Amino acid sequence: MKGSCIHMTYAHENLDSWGALIGGSPALEPTPAAAGGGKLAGMSYAVKDVYDIQGHIAGAGCPDWRRTHGPAARTAPAVRQLLQDGAQLVGLAHTDELMFSLNGENEHYGTPINPKAHGRIPGGSSSGSAVAVAGGLADFALGTDTAGSIRIPASYCGIYGFRPTHGAVSLEGVIPLAPSFDTVGWMANDAPTLFRVGQSLLAGAAPTRRSFTRLLLPEDAWQLADIPCREQLAALIPRLDGLLDRREPIMLAENGLQQWLTSFRTVQGFEIWQTHGPWIEQYQPKLGSQTAARFAWTRTVTEEAYREHLLQLEGIRQTLRSLLGGDTLLMLPTAPGVAPLCGLSGEQMEPRRVSTMQLTCIAGLGGLPQITLPWAVQDGIPLGLSVIAGPGQDLQLLAWVQEWSERIGIA
Repeated sequence: MKGSCIHMTYAHENLDSWGALIGGSPALEPTPAAAGGGKLAGMSYAVKDVYDIQGHIAGAGCPDWRRTHGPAARTAPAVRQLLQDGAQLVGLAHTDELMFSLNGENEHYGTPINPKAHGRIPGGSSSGSAVAVAGGLADFALGTDTAGSIRIPASYCGIYGFRPTHGAVSLEGVIPLAPSFDTVGWMANDAPTLFRVGQSLLAGAAPTRRSFTRLLLPEDAWQLADIPCREQLAALIPRLDGLLDRREPIMLAENGLQQWLTSFRTVQGFEIWQTHGPWIEQYQPKLGSQTAARFAWTRTVTEEAYREHLLQLEGIRQTLRSLLGGDTLLMLPTAPGVAPLCGLSGEQMEPRRVSTMQLTCIAGLGGLPQITLPWAVQDGIPLGLSVIAGPGQDLQLLAWVQEWSERIGIA
């Protein structure tokens, strides 16, 4: 029914009233090495159902995927690292089917309820992870982000979400979607927790001593947002005074962000079919209607188009990395507005999907770290403000956001 979220079950029962976690999923205690403490001691977390857990089948939001795959031989390194640092895994979280949506509505398993905006979608594909955090079921949660699957549900559910530099966290033991853009990401209710998780998962990196000094406001990105969204988010920017030396408006994409999105979607689409096409052709899975339509489109992307847009992608990546360097931040709306209502048709959602992906493709094309901040609301519904930094500036960005939140009194 339009405007309502009804969570259904399929082959298993849910553990929570928000419909975020999968019934019967494993709960793992901290490792013996972490028994005496650790940087995440006493904290709990949920994991998107695309990560390997030893002895468990990752379902990827698709009954036929679960049916045609066996249990994992070992646990994914990202999950193991969190256990090693003292956190406890409380369960696996629902995902959009095969991670291929930004809505959080799964035709097989239903829609987790957005705790901050009932009747509106939670966002996807890390829908269950976002709802688990927003609903207080876990201190933080692991998801994945290819085209916005951490950032959009975090924005819609009013929590912090982080997509790291591409390749900064191991994707071993994670079901892939489009390898050029796939990242491990995480969500939390507060900036200190987001930073602590980063210290665990980015343990091989160290924050630079260099401070961010310049903020860029891409006007072409801001124009994609609804007017009420722009007004609410823009009101936060003056609160940066004292943290940065200067702010500058810019036009980010010379030929328009739609052209950037075309390159992103072409490369993504080709890689998705290369990744999952053979399995689809072999097993003929029963996919949800919208998921099936998206996969049918990916099959049409030619290698010629892929190589053409891969070259354009490299040019965009160099432009972004040169622009940001090590001391510059890019600030923009995470999404064009608040979470849409549940139950809208694919045709109704398509314009919003396109404008959303024009925003999310920026960090994806650049392979850049991005945080979405839950610091604004519109009529009581969450809005996300995003900050993007240069490659490898992950811990520096996490620390900067924590400092900003403390100085202006936002949790």
